[in-house]
Amino acid sequence: MPGWWSGGSGSGQRWRGSGPRVLWARLQRVGETTTRTERRTKPDVKIAISCHPTYGGSGAVATELGLELAERGHEIHFISYAQPFRLDRFRERVYFHEVEMDQYPLFEHPHYALALAVTLHEVASHYDLDLIHAHYAIPHATSAWLASQMRNGQAGPRIITTLHGTDITLTGQHPSFHTITRFSIQHSHGLTAVSRFLREETERSFGIEEGRIQVIPNFIDTERYRRDREPCHRATLAPDGQKIIMHISNFRPVKRVEDVVRVFARIQEEMPARLIFVGDGPDRPRAQQRAEELGVEEDVVFLGKHSSVEELLACSDLFLLTSESESFGLAALEAMACGSPVVATRVGGIPEVVVDGETGILADLGDTDGMGEAALSILGDDGRWEEMSRAGRAVAVERFSADGVVPVYERFYRDVLEARPRVEARVDPGDSHPVTSPEGP
Repeated sequence: MPGWWSGGSGSGQRWRGSGPRVLWARLQRVGETTTRTERRTKPDVKIAISCHPTYGGSGAVATELGLELAERGHEIHFISYAQPFRLDRFRERVYFHEVEMDQYPLFEHPHYALALAVTLHEVASHYDLDLIHAHYAIPHATSAWLASQMRNGQAGPRIITTLHGTDITLTGQHPSFHTITRFSIQHSHGLTAVSRFLREETERSFGIEEGRIQVIPNFIDTERYRRDREPCHRATLAPDGQKIIMHISNFRPVKRVEDVVRVFARIQEEMPARLIFVGDGPDRPRAQQRAEELGVEEDVVFLGKHSSVEELLACSDLFLLTSESESFGLAALEAMACGSPVVATRVGGIPEVVVDGETGILADLGDTDGMGEAALSILGDDGRWEEMSRAGRAVAVERFSADGVVPVYERFYRDVLEARPRVEARVDPGDSHPVTSPEGP
């Protein structure tokens, strides 16, 4: 059984046997008392997190959630085919289990979903897990359900599925996956989505009844993402004092990176600027070609993938997001936390993050001229830039900080384990921080 120990009590211990499950003892709030005579004081809840380990919003948030939960006393087991890229050092109460797959000539493609189900089942049995938190409906929620069926009717961990975006808007819509996506969603004990947009899209596309999906937004560590972070690479990125325009993505077609270049070209007509691309993906060559066609290639920099994007965002004067679909817009939130105003398309969940006219400006999809004018109106007015910079930071801290959102997940876990009425994190434009309210039967 693959797995290594990243922290916790009992140094050198690879597997720990299942003890009596005392859920109520693990669910007490700090300061509350319990009449149970037998209780585990640590960990509070044992949770497996199944996620994509690569660069991207879902993997980043899933990993950060697990690390934050471990800091709060929970035992976390990451399960994936590779170590999550943000799991970069030793952490107490954190384990990683690699899903191993062998190649057989009979199988044309590796059966990751089946191998994942086996690993989930084995980890759940060995560690007496309370919860499996699947990030993305397929394959993670599907594999979690398969793992539960392997227990032959015995009680096992409850399944929570967090919907992040393309599992609903793209992959899940394909005829080959629509039915299994719907099945996996319906057979989860708890469901969350990262935005109201995604919740409504899931209800509409998969026939999920209203009230089942709870909106708990993405979050960031606002101490990590901040304007005054050192080192600052401005002198390297803009050696002649140009304005720094930044874009971070996986360069998939949905990101419309050619539009980013078009907007930048409009900005450069009025002021010296440099465009910094962070990330990589299939449309990078198209962005490079567009920069050459528009004559701005000398001021367009492709840095490739970076794990410490906060060091770069701390230098950004403006962040561009030209996507045709975004379920949340995590990169925009990271930019706002670093005091960078955002110019973005008014699509998906972006308006739930970027406050139009306050922390940035939203434009219609494909309106690169309008986005260029919006960018110039911000960059050309120091007073307006300062106001938007401060407002963006304030929104990130007050509504989307780890300290505000992670406790909402903890309450949601408790409610699922106790089968209480569900709670929802509301992050409306006028809210100062996530709050919860009863919802559901």
